[in-house]
Amino acid sequence: MVDLIRGDGGRARRGEPVGDRYDDEEEEYFEPISAAEAAREGMRQIVELTGRDPMGTTSLKSSRDGWIVGVEVVEDRRIPSSIDLLGLYEVELDLEGALLGYRRVRRYQRGKGEVG
Repeated sequence: MVDLIRGDGGRARRGEPVGDRYDDEEEEYFEPISAAEAAREGMRQIVELTGRDPMGTTSLKSSRDGWIVGVEVVEDRRIPSSIDLLGLYEVELDLEGALLGYRRVRRYQRGKGEVG
């Protein structure tokens, strides 16, 4: 069975009763995840996939198919920490919060991330 994120932050499984019907019926209805849920899910997915320590969510954009979440992570810890290497990842989620894909957009030294 596949976990689904419900609008209230809980999880449901496909095939479980939802109201007076089953979730896997032909006219499947789901409530899209909220922006806050998408941000949390994007960060959780990157941590799980890369094993890196997250710094936080840096961007969030709705798309036709779901959400695009920007997540910043520590890629390489250094001494002093002001020269840690950080990575910025884009995570693409569908309307239910399932991972569609991710990619590293940038890698940079802490303190030199944004110019201008």
